[in-house]
Amino acid sequence: SGVKTSTLGDRVGIQDFVLLDAHNSETAFLDNLKKRFTEDLIYTYIGTLLISVNPYKELDIYTKKQMDLYMGVNFFELPPHIYALADNVYHTMLSEANNHFILISGESGAGKTEASKKILQYYAVSCPSSTLLDTVRDRMLMSNPVLEAFGNAKTMKNYNSSRFGKYMDIQFDCQVSTNTLLLSSH
Repeated sequence: SGVKTSTLGDRVGIQDFVLLDAHNSETAFLDNLKKRFTEDLIYTYIGTLLISVNPYKELDIYTKKQMDLYMGVNFFELPPHIYALADNVYHTMLSEANNHFILISGESGAGKTEASKKILQYYAVSCPSSTLLDTVRDRMLMSNPVLEAFGNAKTMKNYNSSRFGKYMDIQFDCQVSTNTLLLSSH
């Protein structure tokens, strides 16, 4: 693919918990997350799982340049990122010709809705499209505020805590010239 570049993400803490000494405790696990979080490194792997810590602020890590960087790159070649996860799922689906899913879990205020939006934005940019599909994607991405408005209530950790689950179905049509993206929400 390419030469791995040394980044701050490579030097702060351990970017894959699989590499932590097997005898380390929960404290070591949390200390590593904290060390990375203080440097705005909100993503850490456990193998092919991605742990995300909500920074409660805007980070400049979701640019088109970042998307381009993670497109088609080996999963562990670059520092952990939600774009790496999205790209890995997409390419695994293509190579295995099988359905795959991304499960986003966490407590109130953890950033589940933001994570789903980042994945949708990545697919909207990285997958082949047509004018019609672009319109569908734009409407899907704009529907998030409407979905978030239902069932929200204030909790101790989040002012707009959702009281419902969200299921999003992203379909790739392999019959078209290349794999095009179709979105629907349930």
